[in-house]
Amino acid sequence: MKVTLEFDFKTWLRRALGLLLVWAAVSKLGNLQDFYASLLAYKLPLPDMAARAAAVTLPWLELLCGLMLLARFRLETALSWAIVLFAIFTMATGAAWLRGLDISCGCFNLHTLGLDPGENNRLAKMLESVWFAFFRAVLLLAASVYLWRGAATPEAPPARS
Repeated sequence: MKVTLEFDFKTWLRRALGLLLVWAAVSKLGNLQDFYASLLAYKLPLPDMAARAAAVTLPWLELLCGLMLLARFRLETALSWAIVLFAIFTMATGAAWLRGLDISCGCFNLHTLGLDPGENNRLAKMLESVWFAFFRAVLLLAASVYLWRGAATPEAPPARS
């Protein structure tokens, strides 16, 4: 009996993006008030009503997008929305970093990993920092574009032997 293991990078990357989006969404949906406060900390030139609308809709969009990626349902649509989300996150975190804001990104609940930024935990503070969030958003944006470009080109049928 011969067992072969294949590693499909694109499948792994798509699943990782999906899981990350679901984790981020569930973290935010668990406490929308904290997420709204995180949005306000970015000091974006948005009216309060727009910030409230973003605090309510962004987590649901992340959840839907993540689930679609995991289920491989309407992959191009899911990846297009992932690109939009990660582009917005890149711009927001980049602007906050350039303005020198010392804020938490508000992206994930690190308590699920046993990390608490409030306990002088340097790793947790780094993971929550705006500069780390910026580079993470850039990488996630690049990964989404990479997958989207692959999803937009039709796959060749398998070769017959």
